[in-house]
Amino acid sequence: MDLKAVISELERNGAAIEAAYEGISSDGVRWKPSEKKWSLLEVLCHLADEEKRDFRTRVRVTLESTDEKWPPIDPEGWVTEFRYNEQDLDAVMTRFREERAESLRWLRSLKKPDWEIAYEHPALGPLRAGDLLASWAAHDLLHLKQIAHTKAMLLAHESKPFSVRYADPSLGD
Repeated sequence: MDLKAVISELERNGAAIEAAYEGISSDGVRWKPSEKKWSLLEVLCHLADEEKRDFRTRVRVTLESTDEKWPPIDPEGWVTEFRYNEQDLDAVMTRFREERAESLRWLRSLKKPDWEIAYEHPALGPLRAGDLLASWAAHDLLHLKQIAHTKAMLLAHESKPFSVRYADPSLGD
């Protein structure tokens, strides 16, 4: 694994996530395309929580101890438990930025980690530390795609009575 390349990807992804939120109104960041979809604020809260509670923690536990159990996570439940859509955008962005910076510091501090060390996941089977690190960067990219799509739906919503169907008919009227 090219650790420097993955760290660079995580750093670029963090900057892209921050940039994606520039200029979005307070109402816009809380707008939900449907009851079952996440708002932009909920996505950002998820990313901030996943940074600390999931990826960094689970990669660390996997690298440091094959006997220690991963702490439980509940990303879907956290949305309501932590009232994501009521949080302050600036505070959440600061938390995400600080957690990502801590993750990057920690990753850069690792001395010859063994990315082959595996954790036995109850549903997915063995997951190597390297699998988790690669998944971390991919997770960012998947949420960047979600953010872009939600922003396009928000633009369609805010552009009424005009339509964005010329750009993408699936965004609705």
